[in-house]
Amino acid sequence: MKFPNATLILIFLAARFAIVESSSGHGFAGARFFPATLSTDDPFVNDELSLPTVFTMKTPEGRETNIASDIAKRITPNLGIELGEEFVDLSPKGEHEVSGFGNVELGAKYQFFTSEKHETIFSLGADVEIGGTGQKRVGADSFSTCTSAFFFGKGFGDLPDTLLLLRPVAVTGLVGVVIPTSASTRMSDGEIERHPNVLQFGFALEYSLIYLQEQVKDIGLGAPFDRLIPLIELSFDTPLNRGQRGETTGTINPGVIWSSKYIQFGVEAVVPINERTGKSVGVIGQLHFYLDDLFPHSLGRPLFGWK
Repeated sequence: MKFPNATLILIFLAARFAIVESSSGHGFAGARFFPATLSTDDPFVNDELSLPTVFTMKTPEGRETNIASDIAKRITPNLGIELGEEFVDLSPKGEHEVSGFGNVELGAKYQFFTSEKHETIFSLGADVEIGGTGQKRVGADSFSTCTSAFFFGKGFGDLPDTLLLLRPVAVTGLVGVVIPTSASTRMSDGEIERHPNVLQFGFALEYSLIYLQEQVKDIGLGAPFDRLIPLIELSFDTPLNRGQRGETTGTINPGVIWSSKYIQFGVEAVVPINERTGKSVGVIGQLHFYLDDLFPHSLGRPLFGWK
């Protein structure tokens, strides 16, 4: 598969903006900066752009590679909308390679609680994958899928002095339910494929060297190490009905994020938890732009409620 030249251009532009400064407006609760995670959705509402997010893994059916883009825009300081699309490339065993676009995804998120003192964020979100907007040859469903979820983020900067070195730790996560608008579809060979409701859950455990240097103790780390956030993400899907109850799939994703004021780079290994998920370790990488810091007086501010 050949990657678009636009991807290389974006990486070049990202390097141009990669100025090592303290982050300002994006993903904060008090002194805690929460990065945009790669494999589990983060809890905060903000103006941001992920372009591209590249994922590849060998599955039981063959190799799958996705190139996705997502943009999030604040309507008010605590309410935002999201739009996502992905290009999918499939290399099935013993068959010809196929590629095309998946279904368009639309979402909304409301950040209803923020505690600066305790570095805590709670949010509610909902999104829909719009059936029929993608191409069937890459597995895009003809029916829509609706998801509602609770998101959380907690930094441990309020730990006592006896646990000083644990203050850079933070955790983010989500719990949601995925509901398809069609319980089943008839395949071209006449077989019936059932579509269960799915419990979706996951979390990210982070250790911020940014927080360590700026809020706990300056241990003398130089660039680029002083901007790193090592993390491990866990993401799981568990069907709830229609003959697939309890057939969990998921991945464990260790990796690292580097963040500056305007952009972040992230890369993670994608380790399947069982054969239903995959047979080998995959990889996911992301280039992420903080629109609120890049364009604070235009694209990067809420449409309403701006002070």
